[in-house]
Amino acid sequence: MTKSALFVGLITVDLIYLAQSPPQNNQKLVANNYTVAAGGPATNASVTFSYLGNKSQILGVLGCHPMTQLITTDLANYQVGIIDLDTNKQTSPPISSIIVTESTGERAVISINAVKTQANISSLTPEILENIDIVLIDGHQMAVSKIIAQKAKKQNIPVVIDGGSWKPGFEEILPFVNYAICSANFYPPECKNQEDIFNYLQNFHIPQIAITQGENPIQYLNYGQRGFINVPKIQVVDTLGAGDIFHGAFCHYILQSNFPKSLELASNIAAEACQYFGTRRWMHR
Repeated sequence: MTKSALFVGLITVDLIYLAQSPPQNNQKLVANNYTVAAGGPATNASVTFSYLGNKSQILGVLGCHPMTQLITTDLANYQVGIIDLDTNKQTSPPISSIIVTESTGERAVISINAVKTQANISSLTPEILENIDIVLIDGHQMAVSKIIAQKAKKQNIPVVIDGGSWKPGFEEILPFVNYAICSANFYPPECKNQEDIFNYLQNFHIPQIAITQGENPIQYLNYGQRGFINVPKIQVVDTLGAGDIFHGAFCHYILQSNFPKSLELASNIAAEACQYFGTRRWMHR
């Protein structure tokens, strides 16, 4: 049965280059390859969720600048619906410039994220969660995300957070979260290691928590039970968007399986994506 998800957060244009290395000061590089796609943690997750056979909607700020055509065309190709919280915004959407190092698959990113495109909560409609099975929040639209998380909790709709990095305001959303899926770069205030992070999140009564660590095992806490998931060993081509793709796949699997199994299956999808350049080509393998 097809499931439906709402992904709340950042919508960008990603300009992705494959090169021998990031440029040094005053250096010009010629890239070996390039691609352009819609980006942002919630956006990439929404594409993955749709690709796995579900119905996806991304909720964020898009606007009407000519460059938004790149975003709308890309997302239409993957059957992702867009709920635009500021249809009259005439400035450019956030643009991320990304350089992927050819030999390692590591990426360097410069972006303005959603700092200048925060939506007003008055933009939300009462039926926003109608027929939604799961919500993912990436932390780039905090005011809107808090309202969504509160509504989801009241309607027994599970809420996932993409904890790529700590963002002020997350503490107001955590009480409504069912699944906290964090990266090794997610450090709440006063937290210095993974034990601190698990304890911090448990204080918000989040029942299921996981911390991904790249090629190292995923550490998780499942209703108080600790465990780890080994991730596939692969030849990495590009790590860009791996976490976003993991989150989108997790949203798919958690609606049909248990927490550890969903983490394992999502890590398989993310590993597959890392073997291709860009955030979309793994889908056309």
